Amino acid sequence: MTHEPSRVQERWVFGYGSLMWRPGFAFAERAPATLAGRRRAFCIYSVHHRGTYDRPGLVLGLAPGGATRGVAYRVAEADWPEVYAYLLEREQPTETYIEASRAVRLADGRRVESLVFLSDVHHPQWAGALSLERQAQLIAGAKGLSGRNVDYLRDLVEHLRAEAVRDRAMELLLGLVEALETAASSERQ
Repeated sequence: MTHEPSRVQERWVFGYGSLMWRPGFAFAERAPATLAGRRRAFCIYSVHHRGTYDRPGLVLGLAPGGATRGVAYRVAEADWPEVYAYLLEREQPTETYIEASRAVRLADGRRVESLVFLSDVHHPQWAGALSLERQAQLIAGAKGLSGRNVDYLRDLVEHLRAEAVRDRAMELLLGLVEALETAASSERQ
């Protein structure tokens, strides 16, 4: 009697922001991927990394609705405990995200279950569906432990373009923030 080898569960992680270009963990495969039902949005108030309690900024989240093009990483089972611990530390400093498993479609057509961090719409840092103008006002001039909020947005847009992902809302938002910062700089002179 022969036994088929048992198949080890594949572990995947979906990135839609800085995880796309700076994962910070070992992976066995990297593939363009799309997550349905969630959209990339500046929907979380940042009071540490890109803002302060007195002057909050905004950071990315996966808000309900739409679809998000990003990257999925397959992680070797042997690396999973270390990768998972790293991701919890990186993505959950203030527990603004909900850890979930969601199906993502890879560019080659495969569908895989992936670890994703969804925005917690009940968390006090949830900003909700702000207009692009309001997002721009919050991002312009905000600065936290990790630097200026506009630099985070600019980095996002540049890296999305490098990945051949056109996110028109993010590009428009960057234009609005840069215009606000230029106007503020002119007023100070």
